[in-house]
Amino acid sequence: MADDDDKESKTEQASEKKIRDAVEKGNLPFSKEAPIFATLLAVLVFALFFAYDAMVRLAVFLSTFLERPNEWSLSNSADAISLYQIVFMEIARAIVVVMALLVAAGVGASVMQNLPQFVGDRIMPKLNRISPMAGWKRLFGVQGLVEFLKSLGKVLFAGVFLGFAMSDVHVRLLEGMLMLPSAFGMQIRDIVVDLVMVVAFAMALIAGADLLWTRFHWMQELRMTKQEVKDEHKQAEGDPILKSRMRSLARDRARQRMMASVPRATLVIANPTHFSIALRYVREETAAPIVVAKGQDLIALKIREVAEEHGIPIFEDVTLARSMFKQVSVDSMIPPQFYQAVAELIRIIQGNRKAPKAGTSAS
Repeated sequence: MADDDDKESKTEQASEKKIRDAVEKGNLPFSKEAPIFATLLAVLVFALFFAYDAMVRLAVFLSTFLERPNEWSLSNSADAISLYQIVFMEIARAIVVVMALLVAAGVGASVMQNLPQFVGDRIMPKLNRISPMAGWKRLFGVQGLVEFLKSLGKVLFAGVFLGFAMSDVHVRLLEGMLMLPSAFGMQIRDIVVDLVMVVAFAMALIAGADLLWTRFHWMQELRMTKQEVKDEHKQAEGDPILKSRMRSLARDRARQRMMASVPRATLVIANPTHFSIALRYVREETAAPIVVAKGQDLIALKIREVAEEHGIPIFEDVTLARSMFKQVSVDSMIPPQFYQAVAELIRIIQGNRKAPKAGTSAS
């Protein structure tokens, strides 16, 4: 009941991340009918292009072997082993092609569905895989019943096609008994090819339907609840509360570093309480003044307080302070449009003519 409720709550399509995680874990849709269909195609190819020649060669060898047994010496164990090897190689030559076709068909059917990949988690030993109770549930549970019904349906569906195809087989076999042996062999081959073609056609329909079903069922199993979508989005984007806290900490650290640079300033431009910009200019260091700190309201007052403590001249210029605050950045040189205004203030300091005393203001 809980499983049914959980499935009903999964109303959202699987996200790209969930699909990617499922693929990485080896959880991929796989149709078991596709390899069966590919196997039948391999058998059909063998029957059409290789079976007759292979069987003729094997028949010729065996007829020679049986008609002239005196030509094969069996005086000791070595002769017996040699004879066995010859017979084995002849039989292997007859079936090696069909074996190669079957292997290629099986591998090809698997690769066509999903590209091969190594998934360590799939080969790790897990106790639930060897649990008798889990195995019992797989065999006789709902999933086992569904698989049984599917298999039964496949057999019945293919059986109907096969029944129609075999309706005249006995007539063709009776006709073949009146033919020459070589012609009768071709007749048998044609019958086998017809039967395999019919079964392959039925399996093609079953495999096509199963491919669609497995893909659909896989996507249904990966569906997500609304809460899972929210959690995944939160995980991808980051917890808003945590991100806000991290941004706050980053701002605090940046502010502390900025305030620690104020004692190195050459002058401070203020408006008188709303804005403060601390500048440093040493001809040997930079070509233009550098903004070491800037602040508004409480931070502006703190910059002035630190400047007064360290005897740094403070110039009150409402227009200049307001304009510079909007256009300058900390740890950057001031824009060229402020060169002249700031240069005049620096000349005042260097000339020690109208520079304010530490802790006082100049306008």
